[in-house]
Amino acid sequence: MKIILLFGAGKSATVLIQYLLEKAPTMDWNLLVADTDLALINQKIAGNPRGLALCMDVKNATERENAIAKADLVISLLPPSLHILVARGCLKFNKHLFTASYLDKEVEQLEPEIRNKGLLFLYEMGLDPGIDHMSAMAILDKIKSSGGTIKSFVSHCGGLVAPQSDTNPWHYKISWNPANVVAAGKQGALYKQDKAIIEWPYENIFDQIRTVEIENAGTLAWYPNRNSIPYISLYRLDEAETFSRTTLRHPAFMKGWKKMIQLGLTKDNPVSTYAAKHPVDIIFQMLTANGQIGQYQHWLKEDPLFKEQVMHLGLQSTSYELKKVEYSPASLIQELLESALKMVDTDQDRVIMQHEIHYRLNAKDHYLVSSLVLDGKNAAETAMAKTVGLPLAIAATLFLQNKIDLLGLQRPLSPKLYQQVLPALAKEGVLFTEREKVIN
Repeated sequence: MKIILLFGAGKSATVLIQYLLEKAPTMDWNLLVADTDLALINQKIAGNPRGLALCMDVKNATERENAIAKADLVISLLPPSLHILVARGCLKFNKHLFTASYLDKEVEQLEPEIRNKGLLFLYEMGLDPGIDHMSAMAILDKIKSSGGTIKSFVSHCGGLVAPQSDTNPWHYKISWNPANVVAAGKQGALYKQDKAIIEWPYENIFDQIRTVEIENAGTLAWYPNRNSIPYISLYRLDEAETFSRTTLRHPAFMKGWKKMIQLGLTKDNPVSTYAAKHPVDIIFQMLTANGQIGQYQHWLKEDPLFKEQVMHLGLQSTSYELKKVEYSPASLIQELLESALKMVDTDQDRVIMQHEIHYRLNAKDHYLVSSLVLDGKNAAETAMAKTVGLPLAIAATLFLQNKIDLLGLQRPLSPKLYQQVLPALAKEGVLFTEREKVIN
């Protein structure tokens, strides 16, 4: 009997756990789920005899290594900063590692040892990154095999709220890690536009409302997502004049969040201790200290949308009691976001992905759009959990069946992965539609 070890039982783990437990009797494996929250683990495994709960802190080296040593395959849905701990443990005990998180430089330095030990560390195997890579490479490889030349590649992705559950002025509800919502855009952005490399600092990410039409989803706004440049070579698109990866939001969200940045309310410092118990008092102190209280009061008076957004978040609340006494601006906003923008049980989220590809074939210009619009079932079985968890679960199943012939440190860019994973995703309802036109 094989053991799959999953670190993290949070929002993105629900569908992954369900899928692996459904496969467990046939595949003859047990799923060991490790998290600090035992009640959460038990909720997710729901009494399945193939699901085993392990209450532990991944930062505890002894507990972490004991768990890794038992496993045949390790999956990590931990916060990105903790993956390196798991990665080193997997190297120590010769275990394979799969995760949905971005590949980082610390792990890249381990690549020679990973390959020498004959291990597979599969990173970026979630939604974005993950499904974006596989769906894009399937299209790009097909175009190139036909003799086409890619002129422009733009990929949009967003975790949003489904229209039927859109009940607040931000037009957003949290279906994934709320810390990532607050941190959005902080790394700035780098992408290629009309042969030029464009760089945006954090302060300008939300400056303009740039929109895109999504089939069956209407008009949404986008902002450039991190550094797109390394993916040009990974996608083998050096010839492309435009290459960018973006994040989707509702236009109203973009307008409100820009003001939050300007007010300094997304900063991680300073961290201060407050005697006050209500948000209105701490916000006043924070904005007075950083010289933004006048601007804030002006916007509350002159901008009805922003006032509505502020009131909904509870920044002016005298009734909400804060959970801590020590806050940075960002940690205060995160707590308020988690309270005000949480999904209720019956809420549905929405995941959208759209690739826009301009290519030249047989002396003609073609424009291809490939779109995914997927709504979740409820606040637990979200579209986000499905699209983050299923690629990992499917890849784990294929790997333990010896159907993935890859070693070393990998992203899901190879036909060996996407030719198997994409059809399996389609069977689960994660399905792209394509439309194409010849421009001339």
